[in-house]
Amino acid sequence: MGEAAAVERVVFDLGGVFFRWEPLLLLQEVFPTEAPNVARAAELAQAIFQTFDPDSDWALFDLGQIEPRPLARRIAQRTGLKVADLLALMDAIPPHMTVHSGTVDILLALQQRGWPLYFLSNMPEGYAQMLETQHGFFSAFHDGIFSARVGQIKPDAAIFATADNRFNAAGAGTLFIDDVARNIEAAERHGWQGLRFQHPAQCQQALATRGLL
Repeated sequence: MGEAAAVERVVFDLGGVFFRWEPLLLLQEVFPTEAPNVARAAELAQAIFQTFDPDSDWALFDLGQIEPRPLARRIAQRTGLKVADLLALMDAIPPHMTVHSGTVDILLALQQRGWPLYFLSNMPEGYAQMLETQHGFFSAFHDGIFSARVGQIKPDAAIFATADNRFNAAGAGTLFIDDVARNIEAAERHGWQGLRFQHPAQCQQALATRGLL
């Protein structure tokens, strides 16, 4: 195998990379009766989120095509859960998404070194607005795409093409950092380089190995 292409810009996912995303723990907190343990929480996560597949109910939320209450009704019809409980789950997500300060440190270190920085995130509009308002580190990004604002979603190829145009990011000079394997695979099929995020220390080491830090 040849050497990897030189990196010219870095594109980050947000949920699971900058923000905590542990849906099984979240479901156990919100649904203590229905999800008393991890195994049951995993079953409930499958039923509610449908693994976030692009044709799932929750994907419509990420795409900006449905509001919380109609989404809750759709999920309730499939699962038997109460609409009020599903709305409570949606309300619980933003406070659940606490910041990984180590990833913010990485972002600011990359900014200090002059790297062009972007984000590409599957996120409903309401959550996107809250995150942007509450967290000053967004100013370190040159630009970013939330799925709900473009009507496209990872891992579909269309959102990567949109990012190419918005970020001038076509080709292997773009390094994409995401915690979800299928999103990394989609980015690599698109021609970007991929880095699977596991935790901040691992990500920092990988970036240092590539000469970015």
